[in-house]
Amino acid sequence: MTQPPTGDELKACCAAAYSSDVVALLLGDSYHPGGTALTRRLADALALPPGARVLDVASGRGTTALLIADVYGAEVDGVDYSAANTALAQGAAQAAGLTRQVRFTTGDAELLPYPEGVFDAVVCECALCTFPDKAQAATEFARVLTVGGRLGITDVTVAPDRLPPELTGLGARIACIADARPLDQYAEILAAAGLRTLRTERHDQAMLRMIDQIEARLHLLRMTALDRLTAAGVDLDAAPAVLDAARTAVTDGSLGYALLIAEKGGDS
Repeated sequence: MTQPPTGDELKACCAAAYSSDVVALLLGDSYHPGGTALTRRLADALALPPGARVLDVASGRGTTALLIADVYGAEVDGVDYSAANTALAQGAAQAAGLTRQVRFTTGDAELLPYPEGVFDAVVCECALCTFPDKAQAATEFARVLTVGGRLGITDVTVAPDRLPPELTGLGARIACIADARPLDQYAEILAAAGLRTLRTERHDQAMLRMIDQIEARLHLLRMTALDRLTAAGVDLDAAPAVLDAARTAVTDGSLGYALLIAEKGGDS
C-alpha cells in the first residue's frame, strides 16, 4: 500500500510546483485569484502605518511583497520554502530598485526564521491552505507579530464533504484545493493561536476568473508549448474535467475564495 506523503514531502512538492515556469505561464504574475487588485484590497484592510514592517509568508516570486513595499512604503520581508523562488524574487527586487525595502529568505512557514514580535503585519496569500500543519503556521504568524499587529489572508475555501473526486488528491492539494478549509474553520485555527478575526469577505468570482484564465492559457499553450506542458507533467486529457469540476464547485458554493483580517491580542 502506498504511504501518504509526509508534511515535508508535501511542502517540497508544492514548492517545486510553484517555482516551475509552467505554473508561471498558467497563472501569470500573481499566483492567486484576484491578482494584484485583491492584494491592494488586503493591504488597505491592514491599515499599514508609514514604514510598517511586513512579512509575506509563502512569498513566491515576490509580487505581493514588492507591491506592498512600492505602493505602501513598507519594509517587507518575504519567506518562501523554495530557494528557486527566493532567488527569482530577489532578482525582481533588484530590477524594481527595491532592495533597500525588501528582503527574501528561504524558510518554512511552520518555523519562521524571525524573532518574536517584530512585524506590524503578516500577509499570506493562497498558501495557508497548502500548509500541512495549519495550526503551527498560525502560531508562527502570531509569534512574529507585534501586539495589535494584523494578519491578512486571502485563501481558497471549501466545503470538504462536497468536493467532487476531481478536486481531491495530491494534484488538487498543490492547486490549493484538497486541503483548503471552510472560512469559519480558518478563523477557528487563527483564534486558537490568539488571532482575533476582524473582517471577512467573499471573493468567489475571483476564483471563477482564474479558472477561466487557466483554461484559456492551457488552450494557447497546447499550440505553443505542448512539450513544456508534457515535461512538467500536466495531464492535458484530465485538465478539462478538473476545470469543469472546479467551475461547478464554485457555482454551487462548495469552492470559493475569501479575504480575512485578524489581529493579535495582548495575551497571545
